[in-house]
Amino acid sequence: MAEPARLQVELTGRRALVTGATQGIGLAIATALADSGATVCLNGPAAGEELDAACLAAAATLGVAADLTQAADIERLITAANDRLGGIDILVLNAALQERAPWHGFERAALDRQWELNLAANYRLMQAFVPAMAEREFGRLIAIGSIQQVREHPEMLAYAASKAALESMVRNIARQVAASGVTCNVLAPGAIATARNREALADPAYRDAVLARIPANRLGTPEDCAEVALFLASDAARYITGTTLFVDGGMHL
Repeated sequence: MAEPARLQVELTGRRALVTGATQGIGLAIATALADSGATVCLNGPAAGEELDAACLAAAATLGVAADLTQAADIERLITAANDRLGGIDILVLNAALQERAPWHGFERAALDRQWELNLAANYRLMQAFVPAMAEREFGRLIAIGSIQQVREHPEMLAYAASKAALESMVRNIARQVAASGVTCNVLAPGAIATARNREALADPAYRDAVLARIPANRLGTPEDCAEVALFLASDAARYITGTTLFVDGGMHL
C-alpha cells in the first residue's frame, strides 16, 4: 500500500514544545510540526546521543534535556523555551511513564512516579505556557492520552488513572480559555508500533490478541498520531476544544 501524503499545514512563525520527543510518537509529532514550518523545542529525559539524534531527525531548533519528575528540570525547560524561543504557541505533552503490576500488589513509589510525570509535570507545564497563549489570543494544547482512558489494562491501573485525570484537567482548562483563541485537546493513541511496545508485540500470540481488538485490523504508527496532532495544531482545528480524539483504529469501540 502506498504511503499516504502528509497533511499540508502551514505553521511558519509558530513555536512548539514537545515533551518526551526523542522517539516514537513524540519524535513523529516534533518532526511533523517542524516540517510544517514551526520552530520546535524538543525535550528528552537525558542529554547525549539520543537527544542529539532526535533533534537532527526532527530538524528541531532546540533540544532540552530535562527529567520531568524533577521540579528543577521542569523549571529549566520552561526557562529555556521562553528565553530561546520567546514563548510557546503549541504545547504537546507526550512524556509519560508506564509501569505494570497487579493493582493489589502495586507499590506506592510506583504510583508516585507515574503520577509525578504523567500528571503533576504536565500540570506545571500547562500553568507555565497556557496563560501566555491566552494573552496572545492563540494557542494549542495537545495532551497525549491513551486508549486506557476507556479500556483499562488490568496491570496498569495507575497509568490508566493518570491519563484519565489528565483528560479531566485538559477539559477543565479548555472551558476557561476557549474565548481567548486557545484550544485544548487530548490525542489518545491505541496500540501503536513504537519502540516501547516492540518487545511485547514481537510475541505472535500477544500481537494477534491485540489485533483482534482493533476493528481496523492493524497496529497504528507514530505517523498516524503525528497527522492528528498536526491537524489539532492548525487553524483548521480552531473550533475544536475540550475533546478527546482516539487514534486507535476503533479499539475504543
